[in-house]
Amino acid sequence: MASFVGSFEHTLDDKGRLILPAAFRAKLAEGAFVTPLDHCLAILPADEFDRMADSLEHQVSTGDVDVNALRAFASKADQIVPDSQGRVRLLPHLREMAGLDRSVIVIGMLRRIEVWDPQRWNDVSPVGSEKLADAIERGHGLGPR
Repeated sequence: MASFVGSFEHTLDDKGRLILPAAFRAKLAEGAFVTPLDHCLAILPADEFDRMADSLEHQVSTGDVDVNALRAFASKADQIVPDSQGRVRLLPHLREMAGLDRSVIVIGMLRRIEVWDPQRWNDVSPVGSEKLADAIERGHGLGPR
């Protein structure tokens, strides 16, 4: 499993390309997928994209998820390969879906990378910190043993 961690402030260039944080580049050298997810863009290594696709296909086959969710996942995704400078393209329609302009926040989300509009990130980040504190307090395996 590729472990992506950390938070980075970045800027998209005039062509809508993102320079990946150096710590993430090697893990995506063979390519990845970009897809909208939860008010941001997710950059998924191929194995994680396949895992999510398999999960959605299974849920569709069991009737737990509508087939249109799978259609949305696949049709909105874009396959990318970082260039020699570690840049990846973020297509205009994907940037628009995520509300991305020039400044972005890139976060590691363990199995994926998320690219956020700074204001959207500022809205959700404190909620995440609060939920983490609650989880640690309840002893869900995140605190010291």
